[in-house]
Amino acid sequence: MRRTTLLILISVFYTIIFNADPGFAQIKKDQLLFGVAYYDEYMPYNRLDKDVSMMKEAGINVVRIAESTWSTMEPQEGVYDFSHIDRVLNAMHNAGINVIIGTPTYAVPTWLVKKYPDVLAITSRGPNQYGARQNMDITNVHFRAYAEKAIRKMLEHIKDHPAIIGYQIDNETKSYGTSGPDVQAKFVTYMKATYPSLDSLNKTFGLDYWSNRINNWDDFPSVNGSINASLIAEFAKFQRSLVTDYLAWQAKIVREYKRPDQFITQNFDLDWRGYSYGIQTEVDHFAAAKVLDIAGIDIYHPSQDKLTGAEISFGGDLARSMKGGQNYLVIETEAQGFPQWVPYPGQLRLQAFSHLASGADMVSYWHWHSIHNSAETYWKGLLSHDFEPNPTYEEAKTIGADFKKLAPHLANLKKKNEVAILFSNEALTAYNSFGPGNYNGILRPMYDVLYNMNVGVDFIDPSSRQMEKYKLIVVPALYAAPDSLLQRLNLFVKNGGHVVYTFKSGFADEHNKVRSVRQPGIISEACGITYSEFTVPEKVSLKDDPFQVGNQNYADKWMELITPTTAKVLAWYDHPAWGKYAAVTQNNYGKGLATYIGCGTSDAITEKIFKIAVKGAGLWGKDQALKFPLITKSGTNQLGKAIHYYFNYSAEPRTFIYPYANGKALLTDKTVAIQSQVTLAAWGFQVIEEL
Repeated sequence: MRRTTLLILISVFYTIIFNADPGFAQIKKDQLLFGVAYYDEYMPYNRLDKDVSMMKEAGINVVRIAESTWSTMEPQEGVYDFSHIDRVLNAMHNAGINVIIGTPTYAVPTWLVKKYPDVLAITSRGPNQYGARQNMDITNVHFRAYAEKAIRKMLEHIKDHPAIIGYQIDNETKSYGTSGPDVQAKFVTYMKATYPSLDSLNKTFGLDYWSNRINNWDDFPSVNGSINASLIAEFAKFQRSLVTDYLAWQAKIVREYKRPDQFITQNFDLDWRGYSYGIQTEVDHFAAAKVLDIAGIDIYHPSQDKLTGAEISFGGDLARSMKGGQNYLVIETEAQGFPQWVPYPGQLRLQAFSHLASGADMVSYWHWHSIHNSAETYWKGLLSHDFEPNPTYEEAKTIGADFKKLAPHLANLKKKNEVAILFSNEALTAYNSFGPGNYNGILRPMYDVLYNMNVGVDFIDPSSRQMEKYKLIVVPALYAAPDSLLQRLNLFVKNGGHVVYTFKSGFADEHNKVRSVRQPGIISEACGITYSEFTVPEKVSLKDDPFQVGNQNYADKWMELITPTTAKVLAWYDHPAWGKYAAVTQNNYGKGLATYIGCGTSDAITEKIFKIAVKGAGLWGKDQALKFPLITKSGTNQLGKAIHYYFNYSAEPRTFIYPYANGKALLTDKTVAIQSQVTLAAWGFQVIEEL
């Protein structure tokens, strides 16, 4: 009884001091975290005191450490050296700088691989070699045993250190393609539990094709060579579940040691196209985030003349949506980064405040210092290789000062959007097997069009319980989906919602098996269309340029030959053979409206279609008077006041009319009157708080 009472008192104490909800740790509500990753063990000489001094000068109030240093922490099995962690923790605490410490498990030490070579993953390409990070099998019993021991030893050593505000479990975690014999055996166990009848499995997955039929569980082949789309998709789903399980395993360990005021996060990354681009193919972000207190993400993006803010917005909207609208941490973003990313003057500030506008409560750079050798030598940090102040560092100092000054007004921003994009990892896997192009290549351009129109967006997936709260849902390439999800979308429209579908939606079931009915199957009811043939457009335009886009009036990637049943046709194909078929339709169904885009469209056409959809849903408002390169985002701060961010993503000054109630420009403390003219400098921004 006394122990229980003591724990309650401790929990209440932490709640008062840290404004944290017992059992659901958060960062301080009146603080914005401005940070860097710091690797003292990578330094060519001892300069910790100098680094801390420069961090303080820049307003850095948090550092992230240790997530890749297993071989330094445990140089030989059972031999531990925490000196590099201790000296950083102590130095940061003495300077009043917070620390987020990572479990050191995403890169394995040489001695472990020497003792247990099976720690390295076997992928569809063969056995991994030592050297790269994230080359291990996260399910391997030897890896798990030694990783757990390392995590516990580290936590036992540092758990009481007052500098630590949170823990990052692993880093950019994925399955890394692990698919060796042990993983294949685990997959067979999973399949037995999921599909206990082999006859049912063979029929559901169409395994009679090319004698792929499995007649005995002991004969279940490796999936690495499979040509069966259903089996391939199920294995991809299984691999994603390994990530969810692995992160839950680490989170459970950390929770045994962390204090009530400390949080657990993870550094999720995105699909990569030379920068952060789309939905991660190897992780179910929404499922994996359930074990976290706060979602974390890394966001890298083009810069200089190619800076648009779209990646910042996309990654932020996804991270915020992972925890149902909760604020999130940008655990990694670029300071200098690649040579082509070195920011123009003003861009580092623009980028930092862009993160806040989407709901971030932390902006942290990878990394503080540039590394002098190895793989990431030319992925530069806030400081260059000489460790001296530079223009990027000098600009960071202004960000740190503004974050400190404005935190009570900008931290914990709450956002409410009425438009959502429905994504699906299952549809992603399925579409990438058969679709024209790539799933993210369909989703991201649609997101970007909404972003350019200043339409705020959340993300939902099939597990979402909040789908019905939105007025408009955009559904890109929902190639594989269960009947229940499609029926739910039909009901959403019937009850007054608006949906915009793209081609290849509703085509296959959740097992990636094409539906044996006229397409688009179940959603035909709400969309008021059918089709049974499709082709690839060559020199196909839309008849009479219905959206008035000039040389952007074309169909690409894919075209479904649509026959309307009850739908209104917004665009017909202009082609001697296909001219009798519809390209874009709109259908009243119940109280709502379903729009179907049956072909690949240019950004200009997509924008016009979305404009119709947003207006139809009653969501065209004041913000839509602006469009890219003027981007605006809004929310409600913890003082209960409306906050409006305005960004100029261009190299020229831009002017707009401020349409909301009288406010104060937080950066200048000047009053901004309703309907007054506001000018933003090149790569400039303004933050206005309504009075």
